[in-house]
Amino acid sequence: QAPPRLSLAYGFSWRTSRSVSPQSKGPQAPDRLNRMGRATNIGRLKRRGDFLMAARGRKSGGPVVGLQGRRRDDNEPLDQSIRIGFTCSKKVGNAVARNRARRRLKAAASQIASDLAIPGCDYVLIGRAATVDAPFGQIMGDLRRAFEEVGKRLEGK
Repeated sequence: QAPPRLSLAYGFSWRTSRSVSPQSKGPQAPDRLNRMGRATNIGRLKRRGDFLMAARGRKSGGPVVGLQGRRRDDNEPLDQSIRIGFTCSKKVGNAVARNRARRRLKAAASQIASDLAIPGCDYVLIGRAATVDAPFGQIMGDLRRAFEEVGKRLEGK
């Protein structure tokens, strides 16, 4: 009889069934550097109260992306991180369309936010119905313009 096609642990001869786990546990922490080489810490808005506070701040809207931003108060944590939240209402479409729009916003924000967002501010990106099918370059342009407008209004405050 022929030997089994996958010998040992799924064909990896260097890995036995009693192999020892690696020394480090979990993924390596990413280096969060923007294009200018400055370290930025981009966090997420998750609580409803944070979204409502951002809705009271400065706004900029376009056909593809809406943006709300506010500078954090003195009684909040004093870190100089950027926090971003993402939302899409049911006007965007069904759950598949909303998730696709949210993923596209996250991808665009990961490329733009570290350069244009102001440290110590919270931002909410709002997906529109056009976000689902718009070319990615249009999303990037609309988001860049929105960050610049909200940034000017926040700096003037």
